[in-house]
Amino acid sequence: MSKQDTETETGVVAAENLDRVEAPVTWRTYAMCVFASFGGIFFGYDSGYIGGVQGMDYFIKMISGPDADKLLPWQSSLIVSILSAGTFCGALIAGDLADYFGRRFTIILGSAVFIVGVALQTASAGLALLVVGRTVAGLGVGFVSAIIILYMSEIAPKKVRGAIVSGYQFCITIGLLLAACVSYGTENLDNSGSYRIPIGLQMLWALILGVGLMFLPESPRYFIKKGKVEEARKALGRVRGQDPNSHHIEAELNEIRANHEYEKRMTPETGYIGSWLLCFSGSVGLASSNVRKTLLGISLQMMQQWTGVNFVFYYSTIFLKGTGAVSDPFLMSLIFTLVNVLSTPLSFWLVERFGRRSMLLWGAIGMTVCEFIVAVIGVTVGFNHTHVVDEVTIANNISAVNAQIAFIAIYIFFFATTWGPGAWVLIGEIFPLSIRSRGVALSTASNWFWNFIIGYITPYLVGTEYANMQSSVFFLWGALCAVCIVYAYFLVPETKGLTLEQVDQMLDEVSPRKSAAWKPTTTFANMEEKQTTA
Repeated sequence: MSKQDTETETGVVAAENLDRVEAPVTWRTYAMCVFASFGGIFFGYDSGYIGGVQGMDYFIKMISGPDADKLLPWQSSLIVSILSAGTFCGALIAGDLADYFGRRFTIILGSAVFIVGVALQTASAGLALLVVGRTVAGLGVGFVSAIIILYMSEIAPKKVRGAIVSGYQFCITIGLLLAACVSYGTENLDNSGSYRIPIGLQMLWALILGVGLMFLPESPRYFIKKGKVEEARKALGRVRGQDPNSHHIEAELNEIRANHEYEKRMTPETGYIGSWLLCFSGSVGLASSNVRKTLLGISLQMMQQWTGVNFVFYYSTIFLKGTGAVSDPFLMSLIFTLVNVLSTPLSFWLVERFGRRSMLLWGAIGMTVCEFIVAVIGVTVGFNHTHVVDEVTIANNISAVNAQIAFIAIYIFFFATTWGPGAWVLIGEIFPLSIRSRGVALSTASNWFWNFIIGYITPYLVGTEYANMQSSVFFLWGALCAVCIVYAYFLVPETKGLTLEQVDQMLDEVSPRKSAAWKPTTTFANMEEKQTTA
């Protein structure tokens, strides 16, 4: 029996009662969610510092030899991408840990593992230990990046959930900015401090997050899944800033519990392997199937990486060095990062005002236009046309290269206000409780898998001794952004203003293109009550 059939049999509740499912938003809720989003700094800082460190003379000579002026493509590829390989594994493992030990414990454990990895990198004086350290740190980042989204989505109120989870992306941008600032400040040091300071500083972020989470409550939905109703009541009271026995807490708790009971009735008992296979149950053609939701989460994160934004943050310093039009590539990379930081807060308003679907659609259109403009300018009069003076490569048309840089900055603006936060918001909302931890883990693993692929292949795409695509690489990113337009139109649902339980119901009943018009007409608690009395 579908949820729609159940609704028809049990009747509907008055629309005004549906908004009472959640307690009012308080400052405590905001504070808890904002602090949890601090985990984004892990992701952002690492993406930012590694791009700057690769351009440092001391680091280059340490890795490639005293006569080297740049890293070999395979060295750059390995250093950048190996963290994503570790993070991919960490994200998958985190799904199990979050279900067995709790969301909060998994994040704290991830912080501890990350500190070990950072310590190994800081101690490194060559490629081998650096790679080992980045792999271990990647495991920790995988734990944190997967479960922070899960934790925030499960404790955030529906009216501001999009804005709150967008705070994770904002913290990623802050991490990028901090890394760019630190790298800019140490780039000219002629000793190991040039790379050890940017690397070692990461331990501070892990300590702040890990220690702080010890004082926050566990997710109420985790307790419901474990059958610990009273613990869930207390946790929900803390999260909402309400008395655990208040009417608001009782109503929201009943809805979460009723939804979980409904899912249990519809879901067969499975073992460990079966619980993973449950993510892929059903048919791709059925809106109510788990496999469709899982594929949506995995593809959302894939599409976010396909926009090519990490090309800018991982390799912009190296790319700009080759233009001859930028006197200080480190400073320009810092400016790109600043654009990212200042643009992201706009998404807090956009995601709740216009919704997830519209935001991703228009963001993809804006990025596509910018990417193709950068590519066309580059191959006609810009970066691809240079001459050499005293062994220094200089662009023939400095103004054209400056125009390319300007449109790269505008492209970053579109990403930061749309796909950057939007993909993270959606993967925290689209999964039912029965597979939520594993669904988010699989989606996050997809992000890191494609992050690894892009980080690995990019040096070969732009390396002068390999494909040497120069500005033409933006044709690739632009084409992939065009795919994002089609993807957003046909496959991305609208989840604005719904509880996680209502999102689950909406996805079961309508197609993505009709999702914006869908309105809840009943609650799971109401359906359960009428089923009990029938």
